[in-house]
Amino acid sequence: MKIGVYGQFYHRDSETYIQSVLDVLQTKDVKIVVEEKFLKSINKHKDISNNYSNISSFTKIDESYDFFISIGGDGTLLKSVTYVKNLGIPIIGINTGRLGFLATIQKEKISESLQQILNGNYIISERSLLSISTAPQNAEIEQLNFALNEIAINRKNTTSMIKVETSIDSEHLTSYWSDGLIVATPTGSTGYSLSCGGPIIAPSTSSIVLTPIAPHNLTARPLVVPDSSSITLKVSGREESYLVSLDSRVATVKNNTLITIKKASFCIKLVQLKEDSFIKTLRDKLLWGEDKRN
Repeated sequence: MKIGVYGQFYHRDSETYIQSVLDVLQTKDVKIVVEEKFLKSINKHKDISNNYSNISSFTKIDESYDFFISIGGDGTLLKSVTYVKNLGIPIIGINTGRLGFLATIQKEKISESLQQILNGNYIISERSLLSISTAPQNAEIEQLNFALNEIAINRKNTTSMIKVETSIDSEHLTSYWSDGLIVATPTGSTGYSLSCGGPIIAPSTSSIVLTPIAPHNLTARPLVVPDSSSITLKVSGREESYLVSLDSRVATVKNNTLITIKKASFCIKLVQLKEDSFIKTLRDKLLWGEDKRN
């Protein structure tokens, strides 16, 4: 078995959780391959044992991996997606961060959870992604032109609103006068879109949600469309350019560039313990079960 490991030392006591992951993998017949920069950090970190055998590093991965472990928060998992891409490798998200909608393996249960997974006691949650293309082409976007959570349009270097002309399947929808527009997957519905008033959508739902950011027209509400839809956007404003973010990656795009957003041709596989579910995550993470009447 071959397992890739990726993470960042952004969270308190991360070394404890990294040590736990490596300890479990060392007890199994596993070839451990750690992302190059992360391995250098591990080797420099005095609180992590360096007495591990069978560990190498990677800068890119291929289909020979059985699992890919992300150690951190949801942001770390989103960066993990840029390594896995369309390879179909299941991602194990270990949450050492805060909320953890995507990284659902809890840091307090790393050893037992990994043992379950390595013994085959898990399920796969397939998550759809969005793809983006621009005319004319934008080199920053074309390198990694997909997003698991959302593609967002934001104003740049201005306090003025931008105009986002929006069409669905070549039919004009509206022009959003706003700070921007979020186009999110069901997975991303609990992220940036939710903070801007968008709905929560179950991951298995075949849909895309459009959520305006601080729209000037108060009747402009979030809209859910089928994920077979093709969404086209054209942005204009007082500045010559604006920002397009794909999860955690940001590119500058010139006004009047034609943007096309569709469902990507591949999915991401997230590893989930059998006792976990999206409903349970909502209750645990959003504290829906904390109402005293329950």
